[in-house]
Parts: sequence; structure tokens; C-alpha cells
Amino acid sequence: MMTYIASLAFVILGTYAIISKENLIKKVIGLGVFTTGIHLLLISLGYRSLGIAPILLSGMGLSYFSSTAVDPLPQALVLTSIVISLSVTALALALIIKNHRMTGTLEASG
Repeated sequence: MMTYIASLAFVILGTYAIISKENLIKKVIGLGVFTTGIHLLLISLGYRSLGIAPILLSGMGLSYFSSTAVDPLPQALVLTSIVISLSVTALALALIIKNHRMTGTLEASG
């Protein structure tokens, strides 16, 4: 339950930074905090208490495996999302640098 509250707090804090701040770098940081909250939520959804790695070994019954193995799909989604958010952050910062060279400011209003 605590991880759901923490992920909600990250999402709210990131949304607040994106909406209220005028500095473009602070907006990108807010976007990073927002995506961190989403990652935490997805990982929390895939958590299973006393779960095992989703690897089927010899001698392990399929019924035991399906009842105790954690779901690998949220882990794969989060790993993919981390790569995508890293790329989006790099692109956003490159655009901010280009905008700063053209306008001389980091403010969104220009």
C-alpha cells in the first residue's frame, strides 16, 4: 500500500512541476519525476510476496510455478519505459539548449 501512495505522490509532484514552473529544465525534471511515479506503480502491480523468478526449472510443477512466479510483463514494460523516457529527456534537453541559443532564455513564455 505504501508504494501506491509513494507512486501517487511522485505523479502529483511531477504534474505540479510540469504545470506550474516556467523554467524548461524544471519542467523536464518534473517529467522525470512523473515517469518515476509511473514506473514505481507498474513495478508495484507486478510484485508478489514470496514470489520466485519466472524461470521454469526441471522438476518444478507448472501449478507451483504459476502460483508463485512473479509477473514478468510489468518488469518488461518498465524497462522499455525507462529507455523511452531517457530518450525523451535527452531530446527535450537538446531542444532546450537550441531554444536557449536562439532566445537567450530558459523560460517557457519566451
